[in-house]
Amino acid sequence: MPFAGFDSGSAGTRFVIDESRFMQNFFQLFGLPVRYRLDSAQLERQYHALQTQVHPDKFAHLPEAERRLPMQWATRVNEAYQTLRSPIRRARYLLALHGVDTQEETNTAMPMDFLMAQMEWREAIEEAQQARDAGQLDKLEARLNQETRALHELLAVKIDDSHDYAYAAEGVRKLKFLEKLAEEIVSAFDTIDN
Repeated sequence: MPFAGFDSGSAGTRFVIDESRFMQNFFQLFGLPVRYRLDSAQLERQYHALQTQVHPDKFAHLPEAERRLPMQWATRVNEAYQTLRSPIRRARYLLALHGVDTQEETNTAMPMDFLMAQMEWREAIEEAQQARDAGQLDKLEARLNQETRALHELLAVKIDDSHDYAYAAEGVRKLKFLEKLAEEIVSAFDTIDN
């Protein structure tokens, strides 16, 4: 039996699940290896297959009390999918599975060269915005995307290959900084466009 479906017994048709599947981690839920490197096409296929089984519309005809369980499943499947498809959220989740807190809210210590680079990025974004130079913002965005990809590749090595979770936690904190820079670039583009 799939992990969720209907059972027609003497008490009538009812929704049943394999409760052990509900307790699986997000990777297990989607039948994926517990790794940072992810086959996104397989994730998409598994997500759609699971959604087909648990989508709330499929159970709209059931009494309200019986619709709760499929709704919980749909919520869990969606949460797992959103976590796994986002590289930074996937890294956080993997580290949590290994008992590592990324300490993003409490540990703001970063290498000095990284902090100096952040200041330089912000100055360059501000200068491009003030000059209304979309071309310069495009270059900054391309460079930031390249740095972000390099950091994701390094995270894959640190998490999947060397299991250096402390370094990976610092990498996640760095990614958070890079995400903020990306938001600042988008905001600068918006300012120029208006």
